[in-house]
Amino acid sequence: MLRTSFWSWLRLINFEHSVRTACAATASLLVARECRLPEAYWAPITTMVVTQSTLGASLATSTQRFAGTVLGAAAGALLATYCPPNAPAFGASIFGLGLLCAALRLDNSGYRFAGITLVIVILVQRTHPAWMVATHRFVEVSVGIAVGLAFAALWPEHKHAQYASTSVPSSAGQARSS
Repeated sequence: MLRTSFWSWLRLINFEHSVRTACAATASLLVARECRLPEAYWAPITTMVVTQSTLGASLATSTQRFAGTVLGAAAGALLATYCPPNAPAFGASIFGLGLLCAALRLDNSGYRFAGITLVIVILVQRTHPAWMVATHRFVEVSVGIAVGLAFAALWPEHKHAQYASTSVPSSAGQARSS
């Protein structure tokens, strides 16, 4: 009996979360495509990163992602515009981003997103100028954040999601309490 109810409970939580995530990611992709963003796939990737079980958790992740993306895009555009691509400049810019993130009191995820954006802007070969690549990256991520937060606010996970963090009693413990 316990085993059946556990799997039913687990399926209900997974089903709702999966539907919510799929709808949010799809909406993000459609918005990015409607905006004619060149790499629209970054919007749903970001939506999936920031969409958490609660709006508060999504806001915390979104703040770090947004701040890191801004810093990485700006640093990448500056570096790619004024410095020829080379490993020492790249390493120094990653190090400098770490110091800047610490000074701005961003956590490790903010630093990680800054570094990822920097890598995308300066190391991926493009036909467009670096500032344009950086701007597109910023807009793509911003669309993903906005859609992810909208879904977290408008479609919060329901009460049963709170049970995901609690343990289910074993059948032995269940039998003793009967």
